[in-house]
Amino acid sequence: MTDAPAATDPPPAPPVRHPAAADPVPSPQAPTQAVVLAGGQGSRLRPYTDDRPKPMVEIPGTGTPIIGHQLAWLAAEGVTDVVISCGHLAGVLQDWLAGADLPLRVSTVVEDEPLGRGGGLKYAAAHLPQPDAPWYATNGDIWTRFSLREMAAFHAERAATATLALARPRIPWGAVETNEFGQVLDFIESPPSPYLINAGVYVFAAEFTALLPDLGDHERTTFPRLARERRLAGFPLPQGAYWRAIDTAKDLTEAARELAAHRPV
Repeated sequence: MTDAPAATDPPPAPPVRHPAAADPVPSPQAPTQAVVLAGGQGSRLRPYTDDRPKPMVEIPGTGTPIIGHQLAWLAAEGVTDVVISCGHLAGVLQDWLAGADLPLRVSTVVEDEPLGRGGGLKYAAAHLPQPDAPWYATNGDIWTRFSLREMAAFHAERAATATLALARPRIPWGAVETNEFGQVLDFIESPPSPYLINAGVYVFAAEFTALLPDLGDHERTTFPRLARERRLAGFPLPQGAYWRAIDTAKDLTEAARELAAHRPV
């Protein structure tokens, strides 16, 4: 994931865990299954990741690990089954899942040896309950809220093989605006980036799984191939959607500050 700051829109309130309920009724084109990639070392989040995998790091002020926020969001978007690809300190994550009151069905897979992001994605996808149906995927360090159903509709309308969410993060530095004579006109604190980035959330057609490498990185192989063939789509996050990649301790601090600033009194 790109180490990028979040948008400034308010984050959602912490998820509330509910007793098991009937499966939500999805729209006809929206996937009901997903893969979460949660096997990274999380070295930039040390010491938080010395005794837990990155998705098990709690966002301060919520009492809930990142993976908990993700599962609540996926369930709210109609997902009923999730496969989590584990790696670093997998047992910690598995123990938490075993004791948590989860709003959907969750299973885990652990790679016997590192397969790379593309290989890991393919290995996890092989354990989805509906191999012939579309599926979502997300990186295990993403905290976001937007309509996955709208993204799935966007994906279906374009008959894409794969669709990735696109975020426009804010630049962490202040920008200086000048005129054609080089005179300073204004200072802009943390302006939006002029570039869209891969937000680490995806919709995949069923046939995408077979295109993934058994070993290696799909963003260097499969995605460029699909782009050349015009089978890869990009879904810009809606205006006002909250997105943050939790890559560093600073990201945790910023996420906690954003949550505190927008929590109802």
